[in-house]
Amino acid sequence: MSNVAKPRKGARARAAIAVVAVLAPLTLIAGSLIEGMRYYVTGTLMVVYALAPFFAAFEDRAPQAREIVVVAVLCALAVASRAAFIWAPGIKPMVGIIMLAGIALGPQTGFLVGAVSAFVSNFIFGQGPWTPWQMFAFGLAGLVAGMLAQRGVIARHSLSARAKLALAIGGALGVVFAVGPILDTSSVFTMLSIMTPEGALAVYAAGFPLNCVHAAATFATLYLLANPLLGRLHRLKVKFGLLE
Repeated sequence: MSNVAKPRKGARARAAIAVVAVLAPLTLIAGSLIEGMRYYVTGTLMVVYALAPFFAAFEDRAPQAREIVVVAVLCALAVASRAAFIWAPGIKPMVGIIMLAGIALGPQTGFLVGAVSAFVSNFIFGQGPWTPWQMFAFGLAGLVAGMLAQRGVIARHSLSARAKLALAIGGALGVVFAVGPILDTSSVFTMLSIMTPEGALAVYAAGFPLNCVHAAATFATLYLLANPLLGRLHRLKVKFGLLE
């Protein structure tokens, strides 16, 4: 019998998530300081970062096509939810969908759905220096929601009325205090020729009302869709043994 200890299940995925958590913000900051069309390179790296934890989770078993299909459908649903409100840029149900994907299928899948959905939806809304920041911010929403669900903080299906309200409030607060400020940081780098505390504060203050609208859309999405979507994903997980 071999004396070499086998890695714990999910260890590779957790290690990949930890590496991505360090590399992603460093890449965003470095890309913002380089002149030219750097967002293409930064965006490509963000796609790689998004894929790494997802495929690391497959290391100990053979991937199944149906798992990829479910992730692709969730990405399409997130993109469609954003495109449906193209006439109202502040209303983005997409983050709520991404969070539910992370809750149901795990943090690595949540990050992947968030990053890919941001990238793909910008073929409709327009690619630019903001794209990698959106990929990171939306991916982070799915990642954090998935990690909280893994630890039992968030129920993965059949939420009570109180739990559903708590999830919706938590998602809204996450948009106001995390996702929104990350997106505003991209504006700080692209709008200010000279970095000053006053200039940065003005950008964050200008973005706050839009972040509140975004938070309200996230609240409504989570409150209305949490049980229907999580219930269907739970049934798929039980039936097909989908990845977490």
